[in-house]
Amino acid sequence: MKRRFCVIGVGNFGFHIADTLFDEGHEVVAIDVDSERIQQIQDHCSYALVGDASSKEFLSAQGVGEMDAAIVSTGERSHLSTLITLFLKELKVPRILVKAISEDHGRILERVGATDVIYPEKDMAIRIAHSLSSPNVMEYIPLAEEYSISEAGPPSHFIGRSLTDLDLRNKFQINVVAIKDVLTDEFIVVPKPDHVIKDSDVLIMIGKTEDIDKALAK
Repeated sequence: MKRRFCVIGVGNFGFHIADTLFDEGHEVVAIDVDSERIQQIQDHCSYALVGDASSKEFLSAQGVGEMDAAIVSTGERSHLSTLITLFLKELKVPRILVKAISEDHGRILERVGATDVIYPEKDMAIRIAHSLSSPNVMEYIPLAEEYSISEAGPPSHFIGRSLTDLDLRNKFQINVVAIKDVLTDEFIVVPKPDHVIKDSDVLIMIGKTEDIDKALAK
């Protein structure tokens, strides 16, 4: 379903957000006070606007209040992103995602209306550290505290055994929600209990991060 997004601040982070959403077929409005940045983004979004997003009147005039979500990335200018977040909340934007520069800044953003606070460097550092400490893990997405979705190649003790035999749900309280065969590109959602794990399988698992690590390491 095509959705409408507004990306405020199109530095590196905002540019890639806008570009990806646009490539996926959504309507994307990009706003930045820097005309050079707007010139660079204009072929990667639906509308590229030079303007001051810290003006509630400007945001309202551009129809930002009608968007499905707004993404705010104003660099190190924490006061600016805080003010913009407040105005987006007042304009009743249902989902407001804001890039924070610190934990304190993040708490302020939540207070004034951010529905999602993003810490790009922190999140990436955690994902890299986790992949280094758990060699089988290819991708790691944190969820609620202690829980994550992990994409991992099967360790040797998984190969040739069925999901029933592995009994991961009872032994480790984790669920295999999907399996992808990297050789055939077959993607199985909710695999059957009698599925036998191959060395070409990639397992998508959900559960406590420490439990997933234990299952892979045993």
